[in-house]
Amino acid sequence: MSDLEQLIAEEKAKILAETATIKWQSLEKFYAQGKLVLVDSDLNLVDVAYSLSINETADVTSLVESKQLSRDFNHQAKLWHQQDAEVWCVVVKPWILVQAIN
Repeated sequence: MSDLEQLIAEEKAKILAETATIKWQSLEKFYAQGKLVLVDSDLNLVDVAYSLSINETADVTSLVESKQLSRDFNHQAKLWHQQDAEVWCVVVKPWILVQAIN
């Protein structure tokens, strides 16, 4: 493994360690403030968080354009509220990434 690959692996391990499940209701105030970003369930949450953390503009733009990364998810937010759901969550300042638990 090269030094760069090792560094990337270490950074992703840090992100993974900061990832947790949380009740959606604990995040609702942040959603109302526009700080939450929904990550599609088909994506790896840690990989997306890493891309955001290093400002990987091309990757992030592609995810937004394909609607796999979104700040507008009212329908899903309402469902999570009604279901008293837990979601995966990780902070990549200034954002809080959330993802459905499968």
